[in-house]
Amino acid sequence: MLLFTLYLFIVVVAIQLAYYLIIFGKFAFAKAQKSNPKKISVSVIVCAKNEGENVAKYVPLLAEQDYPDFEIILIDDASSDNTLDIFEEFEKQYSNVRLVKVKNNEAFWGNKKYALTLGIKASKKDYLLFTDADCYPASKDWITTMSSQFTMHKTIVLGYGAYEKVANSFLNKIIRFETLLTAVQYFSWAKAGCPYMGIGRNLAYKKEEFFNVNGFISHIQVRSGDDDLFINQVAKSKNTALCYAPESFTYSQPKTKFKDWFTQKRRHVSTANLYKPFDKIQLALFYVSQLLFLILATVLLAFQYQWIIVLSLVGFRYLFTWITLGFSAGKLKEKDVMYWFPIIEIVLIFTQLNVFITNIFSKPVYWK
Repeated sequence: MLLFTLYLFIVVVAIQLAYYLIIFGKFAFAKAQKSNPKKISVSVIVCAKNEGENVAKYVPLLAEQDYPDFEIILIDDASSDNTLDIFEEFEKQYSNVRLVKVKNNEAFWGNKKYALTLGIKASKKDYLLFTDADCYPASKDWITTMSSQFTMHKTIVLGYGAYEKVANSFLNKIIRFETLLTAVQYFSWAKAGCPYMGIGRNLAYKKEEFFNVNGFISHIQVRSGDDDLFINQVAKSKNTALCYAPESFTYSQPKTKFKDWFTQKRRHVSTANLYKPFDKIQLALFYVSQLLFLILATVLLAFQYQWIIVLSLVGFRYLFTWITLGFSAGKLKEKDVMYWFPIIEIVLIFTQLNVFITNIFSKPVYWK
């Protein structure tokens, strides 16, 4: 039995190294990006529901972008706070701000996709750049840098949405490591010719991509997934580009309580069940191999079975994982989380297991 466990462990380590060196290495060891500004018209789209405090702080930062031709579409999704009032003031203050007011619709109540659809239809520009109401751009060149990756054939641009650093917070390091790992995955698979998701905090695509598939209609009944499910449907190797220059990042405030972050993760994970078969398989294989690596290594070392071989494989795996994620963290300005890497990874693996199990027995709460 222990011999079989050792063989299985070797296979698992091989799978992990294949992911980190062959797949994730495509992003980790890629050259730094250069911006080649384009003269295209851009609609920045922000959908908000009861985000009065955030939009008051962050919309002015969008309006101050150094870009010659852009509009800002502010979508108020039937807010019950002062979001609409603030949006109306911005519409008066900035000539390029346009307001879309969404009233509760019985058929689509609480569905962010319905609100986004109205905003997209109201936009006047050919290229759409999305961010969330609680996000702000890293620089005044956010639009310039993101739009620079569009070409005649590249009509989708995947960006990076980071979270702010919080001093002396281990939860913050977990959140940012998980965000880093997720970005490494979707950036790397896109570079490998298999794009499968993007994030609404920083995502751009040509408007025709939206209308070519009738928008969100194929998954309108799913309240989340306006970003990842849409990209999973329309993204292909030929039409998808990446943008990971630091000027293109967006930032948002992370959760400060584990319970809130756990609830957020439940929503994110639930949409993965609707991905294309290959994408579900590669994500599941990666996670299962992570979990089995920890379990099998623990069992073999507990019995001290071929412990020299086992320890060598563990060290080999951690060395190359650290190198790959370290280079990726450097690109995405998240180097500090790598100091805690082994511990954070273990916590994250078992947190994800908890999320999967919890989602089986109860449905997560979505945008209301």
